[in-house]
Amino acid sequence: MQPGSISPRAKIGVERPADFDSYWRDVVAAASAVPLDATLTPLPDRSTPDVDVYELHYTSIDNLRIAGWYCTPRQERVAGPYPGLVISPGYISEPLIPKSWSRLGYAALALAPRGKLRSNARFNPGYPGLLVHNIVDRDTYSYRGFYMDAYRGLDALLGRPEVNPARIAVYGSSQGGALSIVLAALRSDVVKVAVVGAPYLCGIRDAARLTHSYPYEEINEYLRAHPDHEQRLEETVAYFDGLNFAPSISCPILVHLGTADDVCPPETGLALYDRLDAPKRLVVSDGSGHDAGAHWLGDVVARFLADGLRGER
Repeated sequence: MQPGSISPRAKIGVERPADFDSYWRDVVAAASAVPLDATLTPLPDRSTPDVDVYELHYTSIDNLRIAGWYCTPRQERVAGPYPGLVISPGYISEPLIPKSWSRLGYAALALAPRGKLRSNARFNPGYPGLLVHNIVDRDTYSYRGFYMDAYRGLDALLGRPEVNPARIAVYGSSQGGALSIVLAALRSDVVKVAVVGAPYLCGIRDAARLTHSYPYEEINEYLRAHPDHEQRLEETVAYFDGLNFAPSISCPILVHLGTADDVCPPETGLALYDRLDAPKRLVVSDGSGHDAGAHWLGDVVARFLADGLRGER
């Protein structure tokens, strides 16, 4: 389907704060000042004859230890170095062990940012709860740390000797799409190709008005309880809105949407696509919900990633 196949129900937008870039430079500097202290633990019981599986831990901003599943092809079957792939999880989903991607030749890291299992010892606002945790303070808002967990996870991947740092991709859907947008924007010097499905945290305030599904309904509930916080909430989320990260993305990017998505309204994904000033492709699946047509797009996604890492479009 073409972009025009989505019938706009409302104009989607967000004002970009004047200090947006400087704010994130400061946050990245604070995160990068924390020693990464990455550790890798082999998991032979989870490994297979063609894929080695590990548990990766590293330290993120606020000195939180973050976990991830890390998989590589077995060296004796496929010699490295390997292209690196960061896979980010959805809002309530836990990361899956990315063996299938390593079978395609990737060193694949499936992130488990703060609040996810194995990363929730010191921070666990719950689901629902994460979206509105400290939502009126940009310096303590949950997604400040969440975004930096992804950023530092990419640092951990780049630090692996078997990874080719010139061939890095990011991929995710829903919240994973949001994190992939952030990584592609903040690490435009490193990320060569990105795929995002049903992107979350794009046009945040408009999305909460367009749907009453969770997690955006958390914002509506919060404002019913705290109507006097609306302006402060809007000021905060503008720093975390994917629409404001989009202009910083320079790599080829595939966006896929479902026209019947009542979790992340497709209009918000289309608004993201419109703001991108990078080589881009849009795939709209008519009638698909929050899966954004993923069931039918496996080969499309795999080819787009592979082509992007070869410098093709």
